[in-house]
Amino acid sequence: MPFADADTFDPRVAWQLNGQVSLREETFGALAYHHGTRRLVFLKSPELVALVRSLSDFDCANDALAAHVAVGEYDRYVAALATLGRSEILCARQ
Repeated sequence: MPFADADTFDPRVAWQLNGQVSLREETFGALAYHHGTRRLVFLKSPELVALVRSLSDFDCANDALAAHVAVGEYDRYVAALATLGRSEILCARQ
């Protein structure tokens, strides 16, 4: 399921790494390559990579954020996840 609304990311929803995306870890974080769109996206921190990889282990993005992100960093990571959703790197789980 692609990202439904380009202006909204709902962290109460269950998200996952898109099945068409490969992650290649790098010292700065990771490269995410979408095989369908041929889009390459940079994940700019190892912490963001860990969060993205773990999304499918949680009932919603909020739970993943609570497990991986300090409270003061929450908004920054929600914005990063929203960008990844718009890029179809992430998709909502059904």
